[in-house]
Amino acid sequence: MAWQTARMSTHANLLGEPPPTLLPEDPDAASLVAAGIPAAEVAAKHPAYALAWAMLAEGALAAERPVDAYAYARTGYHRSLDALRGNGWKGHGPVPWSHEPNRGFLRSLAALALAAERIGEVSEEERCWTFLQESSAEAYEKLKQ
Repeated sequence: MAWQTARMSTHANLLGEPPPTLLPEDPDAASLVAAGIPAAEVAAKHPAYALAWAMLAEGALAAERPVDAYAYARTGYHRSLDALRGNGWKGHGPVPWSHEPNRGFLRSLAALALAAERIGEVSEEERCWTFLQESSAEAYEKLKQ
């Protein structure tokens, strides 16, 4: 019986993993961030740009405003889900950290996990960390604090 449990927990997906999802860049929004325009202004002009929402969430976490961080991160997360689905993502599969435009999603997801922890929403925190790790092990290693 023990050999069956071990075998079942280490089996490979015979169907393979879906290809990585690579979100397109928003050059207008990215240029605003690169020019040092405040994240709130970038989000107002480009509300689908998840990196701006992630930056707002990270700033709110640093300022000990976890409810604000949660709201910003959730917005970035949901805008990212829309973008991922629009680019072929089927609800699972790799979203590589190495592809710069994916980082808004990955950072929003990590910020959502951190904000959830700070407001005591343990199940959401755990779900977000698991989702991050499954999406990008590299992002998980860089962003899990």
